Amino acid sequence: MAIQRMDNVGIVVEDLDAAVAFFVELGMELEGTAEVEGPVADQCTGLAGVHCDIAMVRTPDGLSRLELARYRTPAATHDGPRDKPHNILGTHRVMFAVDDLEDTVARLRPHGAELLGEIARFEDIYLLCYIRGPEGIIVGLAQKLH
Repeated sequence: MAIQRMDNVGIVVEDLDAAVAFFVELGMELEGTAEVEGPVADQCTGLAGVHCDIAMVRTPDGLSRLELARYRTPAATHDGPRDKPHNILGTHRVMFAVDDLEDTVARLRPHGAELLGEIARFEDIYLLCYIRGPEGIIVGLAQKLH
């Protein structure tokens, strides 16, 4: 079993409009915006009371995307230890699409991977989770169902 592709890179920002404007000026295209909150967001991130605004921007070829997020709650933080939570300002999470999420997590555990929260099911579309890997890097995994 192997990953299928890199899905997106997440970046937590304070000023979402300014971040979108920067990346659009760079040449990326705004794919869409959304407000995210609720049990799936809490389960996936390992945080309680997640409420954030996101904007997805993609490269012109459509193959690479950035998910820009501004946390309403819990508030974004600036500093801390290597096991920082998911709501840190700056780039810190890379998301991969995988064909078997549970197998992937099991294979990565011997390499130090730890779940931040739980494996979450988004409707009948995805299984999602965040794991902490080497150097405290947060890696998101997504398995499309069916």
